[in-house]
Amino acid sequence: METIQTDVAIIGAGGAGLRAAIALAQEAPNLRIALISKVYPMRSHTCAAEGGAAGVIKPDDSYDHHFHDTVGGGDWLCDQDAVEYFIHEAPKELMQLEHWGCPWNREEDGSVAVRPFGGMKIQRTWFAADKSGFHILHALFQTSLQFPQIQRFDEYFATDLLVDDGRCQGLTAIEMRTGQMRRFNAKAVIIAGGGAGRMFPFNTNGNVNTGDGMAMAYRAGAPLKDMEFVQYHPTGLPNTGTLLTEACRAEGGVLLNKDNYRFLQDYGMGPETPKGKPVLKTMELGPRDRVSQAIWGEMQKGRAVKTDWGDCVWLDMRHLGEKKMDERLPFVRDICISYLGLDPVHEMIPIRPVMHYMMGGIHTDTKSATSLPGLFAAGECACVSINGANRLGSNSLVEILVFGHRAALSAASYAAGVRPGNEAALTAQAEANQSKIRELFMRNSDKESIAGLRKEMTDTMEEGAGIYRTQEGMDKSCKKLSELRHRYQDITLHDKTNVYNTDLLSALELGNMLDCAEALMTSGRERKESRGAHQRLDYTARDDVKYLKHSMAYFKGLEAPSIDYRDVVITKSQPGVRDYSGAKK
Repeated sequence: METIQTDVAIIGAGGAGLRAAIALAQEAPNLRIALISKVYPMRSHTCAAEGGAAGVIKPDDSYDHHFHDTVGGGDWLCDQDAVEYFIHEAPKELMQLEHWGCPWNREEDGSVAVRPFGGMKIQRTWFAADKSGFHILHALFQTSLQFPQIQRFDEYFATDLLVDDGRCQGLTAIEMRTGQMRRFNAKAVIIAGGGAGRMFPFNTNGNVNTGDGMAMAYRAGAPLKDMEFVQYHPTGLPNTGTLLTEACRAEGGVLLNKDNYRFLQDYGMGPETPKGKPVLKTMELGPRDRVSQAIWGEMQKGRAVKTDWGDCVWLDMRHLGEKKMDERLPFVRDICISYLGLDPVHEMIPIRPVMHYMMGGIHTDTKSATSLPGLFAAGECACVSINGANRLGSNSLVEILVFGHRAALSAASYAAGVRPGNEAALTAQAEANQSKIRELFMRNSDKESIAGLRKEMTDTMEEGAGIYRTQEGMDKSCKKLSELRHRYQDITLHDKTNVYNTDLLSALELGNMLDCAEALMTSGRERKESRGAHQRLDYTARDDVKYLKHSMAYFKGLEAPSIDYRDVVITKSQPGVRDYSGAKK
């Protein structure tokens, strides 16, 4: 097995990974940096983000406003010291992207344009039309090319971390082109591998989002925090799950039921006057958890629109006009025409909530450090936690920048103070990892199929961890996921070749998703309250006495994970009522 020596290895080359690599190259030019990704960097899921990135820039905004919007939006499960750091660093990162060439939209006076976003009482979302993530990723990737110390390993599938002497000292990865295992010796490792949304059947996530980084850290001993909090985005295309950005509503789109009635006013998000105009702004710009729950409510009341893909509601943008649509939402228009055959300039678009984002992930502190020395994490795979029980739209694109940068600073400092590890111990671990892969090739039974187990897993996640949950449903789902993890031990590869073996990669991804899924479902089963995106029909109230705490899931092999709790950091905002009956512009 070839061994690659590096100082810092980064798993994932999306927004967080690229930002970390650039910061490492700038802060510590002598460090060797290995950027490892299972896809070409510009295929990372950051490119799919549409709406924008939040940062205080306008005179009527303030850090306090951003702080309180974020903490209240997260239903007070956010660590407030992390939020404080985040909001102050956000504008710096967005301005840095401007200098690196990100084409933010401008106001007529040349200043950066901002748009409103759900749950934020003041407009602070910077945007590049409706391709913000795409342009952010381009700016980062282009900038990274100027640093020769960043060595890219595209299309390498990371399998396991190497841990010895109580610290992370590298990883093993499969070079997809040859099928050969490679060992990376590193003084520090940063995981920036994105979320795990593909464990759900109806989601906005790209095929790469299979929780690989989360599962690697989890198996190595780092806990997964707040995994039960899964965000459903209100506006997904009903046939594909493709995201229609929150910017649709930020620019003035409205949600209607089958009677063409703006139903959100019935769910605590803004009353209407007799003239039919909202008194207050909130309405469609409520937080994602509340809007998705309201759509679910309309479906239960029989007021949904019947379509070939199930119950939906209407997203009406016709009043925006063609000029504004093509200026602000050209990608959205193209998506609707391409996938539904409907032009939003002239027709209403059927939408329904779709699994979108995971608030939980690898537990980190405010310096992006995990509980395993030498291991750091940033982006959706990590839980710092600034998102709490419900992420506000446009905070995530800034999170990858702020904490990608922070992870780099921490990793560089750590790497400067450690000695090389025990070569014999690391070699033995790497060879054991390689043996696990070889064992997959040796099996010949047709007892279990990858596709069959994956279908059962996704069905189980939808049934047990949807917008609303019950004890009975989660108990049943936990039992099923445990069964699937045991049956996974009998899967067989049909492709026995080495070159770009997608059968092998699918098997490894399935194992990672099953690990994450069981952590998620077990954490949810134990949280007997309703908070943010975790809504229970049997425990409908928020319980700050027992559950104003982060859940911490610990890996126990084929046994169910153990769940512990960690206090939420509260600095200046005590838990209160989330009031979205109105918001000023």
